[in-house]
Amino acid sequence: MPGPPPHVPTSAAFFDLDKTIIAGSSALAFSRPFRSHGLIGRRAVLRSVYAQMMVLASGADADTMDMLRKRITALCAGWEVEQVRSIVAETLHEIVEPLIYAEAADLIAEHHAAGQEVVVLSASGLEVVEPIAALVGADRCFATRMTVRNGRYTGEIDYYCYGEHKAEAARTIAAECGYRLADCRAYSDSITDLPLLAAVGHPTVVNPDRALRREAEERGWPILTFADPVTLGSRLRVPRATTVAAVGVGAVALAGVGLIGRRSWLRTRR
Repeated sequence: MPGPPPHVPTSAAFFDLDKTIIAGSSALAFSRPFRSHGLIGRRAVLRSVYAQMMVLASGADADTMDMLRKRITALCAGWEVEQVRSIVAETLHEIVEPLIYAEAADLIAEHHAAGQEVVVLSASGLEVVEPIAALVGADRCFATRMTVRNGRYTGEIDYYCYGEHKAEAARTIAAECGYRLADCRAYSDSITDLPLLAAVGHPTVVNPDRALRREAEERGWPILTFADPVTLGSRLRVPRATTVAAVGVGAVALAGVGLIGRRSWLRTRR
């Protein structure tokens, strides 16, 4: 007998990644394994730790994000794509699982139970964002992607999934799938995602920076605090092999500012 027809979502929930799904910066999380494999030196690791502290303490404002973008793209120039993919695949679970907010994982599960598509939108690189999105059970992701030539990163950016571009991505998905943005939800911690939050009918701020908290209070938006990053273990709904395989689709793990010029469908890998 044929099975039931596949469920068709009627709306979407858009999630930022850093400080919304995970505690910290996905763009900087792999600094230490990159050093151990000889891609970066001790000084670069210390600078990455300092940048991570800036993100956590003051929020990822436009100036901080621009600084990170320039630093990371310059650092990655000349790296071999295959080596980066291998490092991310080997260290993904060890590094990322303890950073995932349990509250975010539960919220993603609630949206799925309500028949909504879950989409991760992030300024971090596709090679980082895609496996993390798979890890938490997101249906697809839009992220940043760096230019690759002859198997190496050039240090240039094809597209930056940041600011207004996130709102454009949400509008594109809604138009393609027939969603009403008024029915969709969005979650973020940063004032730089204000265009995305303002584009949907149900915005919610999570661990907001000062500027976004003020904006949310003025507009009457819900404010959530996620404070329980834990190893998900049995919470994970995507098999480990699938998650590791997803890394191979990307290009630069450290690229918190690479590009996505294409859509990444994680649920079915069609």
